[in-house]
Amino acid sequence: MSNPSIPLDVAAAEEHLMRFLAVEGVTGQEANIAAAVSDALKMIGVPASAIRLDDANKRIPLPTEIGNLIVDLPGTRPGPRLLFSTHLDTVPLCAGAKPRREGDRIVSDGTTALGGDARTGVALLVVLAETLMKHRLPHPPITLLFTVREESGLHGARELNPADLGGAVMCINVDGMLAKDLIIGAVGQENWEVEIKGRASHAGVAPEKGISATLVGAIALTEARQAGWFGKVVKPDGRGTSNVGIFGGKDGKPAGDATNVVTDYAFIKGEARSPEAAFATKIAKGYKEAFAKAQGEVKDHEGQTAEVAFSHQTSYPPFKLAENSPVVKRATKALEMLGIEANCLFSNGGLDANWLDKHGIPTITIGAGQAEIHTVKEYVNLAEYEKGCRLGILMATMEE
Repeated sequence: MSNPSIPLDVAAAEEHLMRFLAVEGVTGQEANIAAAVSDALKMIGVPASAIRLDDANKRIPLPTEIGNLIVDLPGTRPGPRLLFSTHLDTVPLCAGAKPRREGDRIVSDGTTALGGDARTGVALLVVLAETLMKHRLPHPPITLLFTVREESGLHGARELNPADLGGAVMCINVDGMLAKDLIIGAVGQENWEVEIKGRASHAGVAPEKGISATLVGAIALTEARQAGWFGKVVKPDGRGTSNVGIFGGKDGKPAGDATNVVTDYAFIKGEARSPEAAFATKIAKGYKEAFAKAQGEVKDHEGQTAEVAFSHQTSYPPFKLAENSPVVKRATKALEMLGIEANCLFSNGGLDANWLDKHGIPTITIGAGQAEIHTVKEYVNLAEYEKGCRLGILMATMEE
């Protein structure tokens, strides 16, 4: 799949990837990988003055060591600024990963995930900068963005200040498997949670004096399912999905204390997704109505009901780019130059692209070999990684 017009040093690209895969940096703890990336960029000639951290971590509602890493590369020819992005963090299952080469793959030792999601992107962005500088390839101004806390809620992308990106007109986000697959849109997500405060009583001596929070929750979820709000949701006015992820107490504790005590507290948390933000909200409200109905069905001997506090909020907005939008056309043309037919996809999962598009920067997501992500079977397909690197270089250097 070589292209003589793209002076890619494949061995060096793989060395960068191996090095970054070995640096721990689970979500919220990205300081070490950011330092490794900064050091690598300085080694290839990027001045320290062009490398900075923003203050997004001060706005993220979870402990986060650092802000997003942002790098500015001045253009060597006129043109609108391009943004290339990826995320620094990995899921906790990647902690302690020991990457090794196995044929045309990079794998872990089988006790952890690997972190190809998205260290393939981290390496690709460094390879891009190295190739542009080493070979003095003509390119417009470019900003590289390495976000934090993508895996725990797209927080880095959400909280960044778009003004820090230098007026970029489009973005190429690296966070997928196959180079040919261009993710041009994704669903939005609404998160919901509910606290149910019942009343404890002795379940054997006086169960009628209790109000079971567990029962309220169980009835509510049954109501939601019967109303068509659970799982795959298809209604005349929209479609989406939903799930209940947590049913218990708070902070990982159980909902109750003993079998002979009527449960006085339960905490339930779930999500709703849809290509339309308003319909994701409607799914969440469907759950709210189900819990309100269940509240009225569980009473103690005096007719009292549980306290039910339901809340929901947007996790990330949906987006979809037209296939004739400039960034999609640019990626499609670059793939054609590589002899690859583009495959435009819509994702049922959220990406940094959701927030970057919301910030006013049309964003596609490309692949660079990550596979079986978030599992101990995770690996990097090196052929796809090479294709991704070539695609990135082409998109950075091709004429309008």
